[in-house]
Amino acid sequence: MIEASDLTVERGGKIILSNYSLRLERGRILAVLGANGVGKTTLINTLVGVIKPKSGRLSVEGQVGFVPQLFEVPFSYSALDIVLMGRARHLGLFGAPGRKDYEIARHYFHMLAIDHLQQQAFNALSGGQRQLVMIAQALASECELLVLDEPCAALDYKNQDKVLGLLEHLRDRHGMTVAFSTHMPQHAVEIATDVLLMTSGSSYVSGPTDEALSSANLTALYDLPIARADFDGLAKHTYAPVFRHEGARFNG
Repeated sequence: MIEASDLTVERGGKIILSNYSLRLERGRILAVLGANGVGKTTLINTLVGVIKPKSGRLSVEGQVGFVPQLFEVPFSYSALDIVLMGRARHLGLFGAPGRKDYEIARHYFHMLAIDHLQQQAFNALSGGQRQLVMIAQALASECELLVLDEPCAALDYKNQDKVLGLLEHLRDRHGMTVAFSTHMPQHAVEIATDVLLMTSGSSYVSGPTDEALSSANLTALYDLPIARADFDGLAKHTYAPVFRHEGARFNG
């Protein structure tokens, strides 16, 4: 579904990613983790075709649905209008949405439990609500590959759980392939089959989650001690930082 080999990406005359290679098979979920500024969004935008690689090979099979991290519109569209835009590839150049398109859009509002937002102005919604609407838009496109840039960044814990559960449901019940970026290792623990840990624009670790996601790799990733914590009575674990702010030094 996604295969990249020796991928190099340049922005503004600066090399952001150098010689990246990865492979994501159909029906799997990839979590991309890394510190701020390491190039996660650049990689995501390259995978969906927003940015063209400087060199290397990139193959993406199937229709792609994309959920950006931030999205605003210049006009007063309703949330329903925004989701209907996901139907554009099915309508033709001058086509207008019909009954089937409205049914599909409303189906995803219902799936995400945001029916009440349909007629509200998109720009008046909270960041978290907009994110859910954008996920509904991507799903309404009937994509085979769903790519999301930090889909849970603006969401509270309950809605994070909703989105993670949805992504897992789409994989398990519909065979969808998913790639998403996140700052939360727990998101990868919960649903990802594969991880890509971006240490820098040229250094990374990738592989199955249970092999590549470890305290040692996360410690190297964030330059901060990361410890594994297992939950008593549950076959679950998480990773947590061991903050060392007492040794921090600031200028001024």
